Amino acid sequence: MGKGTVILAFSGGLDTSICVPLLKEQYGFDTVVTVAVDVGQPEKDIRMATEKGELIADKHYTIDIKERFVTEQLFPSIKANGSYEGYPMGTALARPLIAEEIAKIAKAEGATTVSHGCTGKGNDQLRFDFIFRKEGLDIIAPMREMNLTREWEMEYAEKHGIPVPVVKDKPYSVDENCWSRSIEGGKLEDPAFHPPEDIYAWTVSASAAPDEPRELAIGFENGVPVSLDGERLGGYALIRKLNEIAGACGVGRNDMVEDRILGLKAREVYEHPAATVLLKAHADLERLVLTRQELAFKAIVDDKWSELGYMGLVDEPLFPALSAFVDKTQERVTGTVDLVLYKGSVTVAGRSAKEAIYSDDLVSFESTTIDQNDAVGFSAYYGFQARLLAQLRK
Repeated sequence: MGKGTVILAFSGGLDTSICVPLLKEQYGFDTVVTVAVDVGQPEKDIRMATEKGELIADKHYTIDIKERFVTEQLFPSIKANGSYEGYPMGTALARPLIAEEIAKIAKAEGATTVSHGCTGKGNDQLRFDFIFRKEGLDIIAPMREMNLTREWEMEYAEKHGIPVPVVKDKPYSVDENCWSRSIEGGKLEDPAFHPPEDIYAWTVSASAAPDEPRELAIGFENGVPVSLDGERLGGYALIRKLNEIAGACGVGRNDMVEDRILGLKAREVYEHPAATVLLKAHADLERLVLTRQELAFKAIVDDKWSELGYMGLVDEPLFPALSAFVDKTQERVTGTVDLVLYKGSVTVAGRSAKEAIYSDDLVSFESTTIDQNDAVGFSAYYGFQARLLAQLRK
């Protein structure tokens, strides 16, 4: 009599593929149920995960939450200008939703144990574990518990006849959703190593991008993108289309040394064309419609929101409180931003909004609506204490 059923978060990659036999051989489970959650991976990857899960597991589920991912995680991230150490978060935002779906399947299958393929060195283990423990589930993570290396995993997969999309000369770990594509591992672990062009899939190099700039317009309503070049699109469709347009212009690459939650520094390479454009446009529109005080305080809120989002602490009580503030500020963030994409760069060319806190009449050097003499009294007291201190010191 074995340990019953375990639910495995399944991508079809190397780590999760070998977890299936490991959970039976090393942990003694009778039944392994795999669950692939679609958050915008390529169709071929979802198809591969589904076919492989049906082949090597006792039961398999494929769950499509692409639209939910966009509306519940990506749109709030745009509103909060979500970024961590300078790059748009993608994997971090997807993990809590994936974990919630795994927990739902565990409940449906009457299982009390779940498993994932995360290592003990990365962030994802914490993002998954937080949700699983909140749901009262037991957790098994073979990669970290058995202290496995990727070379050992590849050899184990070969011995068990499990096909995996990794070869020893290109042992990269890739995670992808509709917002972001991350590449790590292999020679990329050396921060001095120059990434080869073949690791990229969404973007061309700046040098290979077209010689003609690409102009486009993004329309926002209440902080959320709703149109591209005047065409109204659903969130997922807009992001997908913009990924293609911006990626073809070489926009959206990050190669950086990142501080993980555990304190380790790791070299990460990212592609996020649509995210780069949308976050740039959104932040610019905010500067047109929000007050100086709103912008200053929101920068603090955005930074904390992003930190909690990166950590996967979406059920930390502070997170929804911050989101409530962000949502309130977005009630006026409606308008259009014109941009120019050119060889890896994104430049704002213009912006407009009905509730812009801007008057071309008042600010114009040619206008006399404001009497400039009114500023004399203000100027007389401007920096008064600093001037007084300077005089005392003299």
